Amino acid sequence: MQISYRIGLQFKTVSDPGFVVVFHQGVNDPMGPFQIRTLQSIDVELLLKFEMENRQWFERHIDARSAAFYSFEGVTDHVASYLSGLDNGTWHPLVIEDSRGKIVGRANLKDIDMVERSAEVGYRIAESACGQGLATLAVRQLIQEARSRWNLTRLVANVYAGNIGSAKVLQRCGFLIEHVLHEQGAEDDYRFVLSLDGTGQHGSVDFCA
Repeated sequence: MQISYRIGLQFKTVSDPGFVVVFHQGVNDPMGPFQIRTLQSIDVELLLKFEMENRQWFERHIDARSAAFYSFEGVTDHVASYLSGLDNGTWHPLVIEDSRGKIVGRANLKDIDMVERSAEVGYRIAESACGQGLATLAVRQLIQEARSRWNLTRLVANVYAGNIGSAKVLQRCGFLIEHVLHEQGAEDDYRFVLSLDGTGQHGSVDFCA
């Protein structure tokens, strides 16, 4: 099976997208090409650096991690938990690397339910790598994994109302708003849904920056 991606001026076609996907940015981009691959146990140091460098950036858009996470031991436990989830069929963790092997993004299928054939989508991109289409490609790869590897029929994603960038990424990938979650004293969450079995409505939702 082959799948092609395009960003900027270059195309890249890869076989077996469930393993490693390589894609190119513009021809003069010093960070490209990038690849998306499954998280590995040897990624602890690189992942810790990625999370530390982008901690403040992430906490502006998503829930903050505990302070204990930001240590070699904390990330080691985190990686082990995610890989255990992969083995058990409840998680599929991916990382995005640039041409130097630096992690610049993460994407996950989490809470995979093989009975309901559903999962939640999550992703985070380094501040320095934003605006290059990486989040869109990461979500598209998650959709491909959900279909080809896990045989899922439904994906969901929860986004804070103020996180317009993530909302637009999901819209671009075919997700639609199912409903808005209201909690007193907290920012509203939008719940996006994508049907993978051909049922349900497909379209777009407009967000204003």
